[in-house]
Amino acid sequence: MAKTKPPQKIAAALWALAGGRCEYRGCNENLVGDLISGKRDALFGYIAHIVGDSEDGPRGDKVLSPKLAKELSNLMLLCGRHHKLIDVEDEEGHPVELLHTMKDAHETRIATNTGISEEYASHVLRFGASIGNHEALVSTQAIFAAMPPDRHPATSQTIDLEMLNQAIKDDEPEFWELQRKNLDRLFADRIGGRIERQEIRHLSVFALAPQPLLIELGRLLNEIVPITVHNRHREPTATWNWQRDRPVLDFLVSRPEADASGRIALKIAVSATVNDDRITRVLGDDAAIWTITIAKPGNDVVRQPEDLSVFRTTLREVYNEIKAQHGEGQVIHLFPVMPASLAVETGRIWMPKADLEMLIYDQNREKGFVPTLSIGAPVAK
Repeated sequence: MAKTKPPQKIAAALWALAGGRCEYRGCNENLVGDLISGKRDALFGYIAHIVGDSEDGPRGDKVLSPKLAKELSNLMLLCGRHHKLIDVEDEEGHPVELLHTMKDAHETRIATNTGISEEYASHVLRFGASIGNHEALVSTQAIFAAMPPDRHPATSQTIDLEMLNQAIKDDEPEFWELQRKNLDRLFADRIGGRIERQEIRHLSVFALAPQPLLIELGRLLNEIVPITVHNRHREPTATWNWQRDRPVLDFLVSRPEADASGRIALKIAVSATVNDDRITRVLGDDAAIWTITIAKPGNDVVRQPEDLSVFRTTLREVYNEIKAQHGEGQVIHLFPVMPASLAVETGRIWMPKADLEMLIYDQNREKGFVPTLSIGAPVAK
């Protein structure tokens, strides 16, 4: 442990650069205040030396130790656990170069986040619901890490529209209306009024849920405030951060056969290929099938916000074209197989006064595509 105490001015500068948080990689513990004891002004951090302040100390050096003992560039702010780890429990595993890397990365992140103007503040909306037999949870820490440099959280609290642990499963008829009613009420209670009062000026949306509910969320969001919809990536590691490692997606549109006079189907096949026979099995052989897809459908294809922008433009054109070709008073039977972010956008750009009513289907493991929710039709109260 350190023998040299840095001057107060240096210590204050370090606390500021570290944002009052532990600089050990992956820790980020808040070292100011304790809610349990009520000591909001208490400091729990330790100032550690990268090059030890004495020759015989951890990472000590005959020449550098006295020279750097009070240098800001040689000091790290750590929690008690990681201070002991680098100096006592695992000194060999924490060489000077590694600690400098941790310090630089942490302080760069703090500088980036605190340097963002207030106009880039965004309220975070989390939406999670059970998907089949699995629970879709949306981690706050992962969300906040994905927002910079374009946005930063307006507050440390997220707006949660979470509907978990429902006893009714998605293969039961009442599941979808129950979930929709719950979502609509939560949205009105936690978001609608705050937008009307102009408390919320921008929303960052992080959502994982069955596709019909994601589309319903998009319908509720519509164009009421500026919105950024994020997408969770599975590869190379699970993250909400944009990857930007591929060209922007090119969405392909195919139109129905000229003699197709049956019900209108819109198939959005981006996450997987969906053969037409899966649609005609539900709507009949004369279904008028419109398709939006990409050259190589897959689960992890949305990599950048520009992909969403191109999708919105493509879908808007298709909505318009369907109405122009088939006329008023028709129903679009929507078969969505796409990433969560695109599902939200599908509902968000649908215009209640201009677009056709839509009946949304969901893929059921045993029954194939089954009808779930309608948008544009009166909703049961």
